[in-house]
Amino acid sequence: MSTELKDMVGAPTLVFDPMPQTKEEVVPVKEEPKLDDNILTEEEKKMVEAFSQQIDIHNTNGILQYGAGTQKKMADFSETALENVKTKDLGQVGDMLTNVVTELKQFGDEEEEKGFFSFLKKPANKLQNMKTKYEKAEVNVEKICEMLENHQVLLLKDIALLDKMYEQNLVYFKELSMYILAGKKKLAQVRSTELQQLVDKARLSGLPEDAQAAKDLENKCERFEKKIHDLELTRMISIQTAPQIRLVQNSDTMMVEKIQSTVVNTIPLWKSQMVLALGVEHASQAARAQRQVTDMTNELLRKNAEVLKMASIESAKESERGIVDLETLQNTNASLISTLDEVMKIQSDGREKRRAAEIELRKMEDELKNKLLQIR
Repeated sequence: MSTELKDMVGAPTLVFDPMPQTKEEVVPVKEEPKLDDNILTEEEKKMVEAFSQQIDIHNTNGILQYGAGTQKKMADFSETALENVKTKDLGQVGDMLTNVVTELKQFGDEEEEKGFFSFLKKPANKLQNMKTKYEKAEVNVEKICEMLENHQVLLLKDIALLDKMYEQNLVYFKELSMYILAGKKKLAQVRSTELQQLVDKARLSGLPEDAQAAKDLENKCERFEKKIHDLELTRMISIQTAPQIRLVQNSDTMMVEKIQSTVVNTIPLWKSQMVLALGVEHASQAARAQRQVTDMTNELLRKNAEVLKMASIESAKESERGIVDLETLQNTNASLISTLDEVMKIQSDGREKRRAAEIELRKMEDELKNKLLQIR
């Protein structure tokens, strides 16, 4: 823009130059990027052609306001689109989906109590804990799902609104394109006819007022060209807004699909899996109890078998024994023989002692008799 302004400042001095290049400097010959009118219908092309004939470059106020209404609507529209994006908190949906996953991960395997007869205590507690966790998680998940469904409704409304915004942006894009096409047609027409005539007149007359008139019209054309350039910038904003609207719409659509998948697939699947988990836990407890009862029965049978074996062996041994053991009879017989020997010895010793005593008694009797005889 500053380069264009600099060129415009130097242009008037060249208007009065009789050299052939004056014409080229007053009316620069440059290739304008042609706006393709294939985006317009035949009716719209006729509207552009008719509207271009109504444009008056000499009307300064009209040139200043050229396309300003559409620019204002486009600015308001961009502000509305920006507010729609700013007020949309898709992170909240992501947090809610994360909360669902967190709730579904609350079911860990609990450590089982070890020891005999433990199946009568902890498994029932574990099953109750699972039921309690399931009920708590189900309540939390239902609340989150309700919030997700409400947010899904808002997202669906936003998607429909974004469709309307996209269509409205297309209307503004068409209006701006038509303003630009009409303006360029008029600008090319003025430069090729009226401005060229004024330049030719100034060159022929050499009068300052004729040169000034040509320069004034050239300045008006330059201002109108800049106005068209502003419209092209606004049109570019409209072009950029279209994919931005679609990006936001696609993000909303993806969130709707995630919510739908969570509500329709994930949650019912989780519930069915939890029901299966509870059933499996029931079956596991029954199998565990049956296994431990069987182990206990086998242990008791093994112990009873050992006891029965010992009892049978002892009974068999006792049944095969006599009333009195041979060893006992032998010991008794030996003891009797020894006793008889000792009795016989004692009796023999007694007889010997009695014989000796009789002899001693007789001796004592004789001695006493003799002593008595002596006394007489």
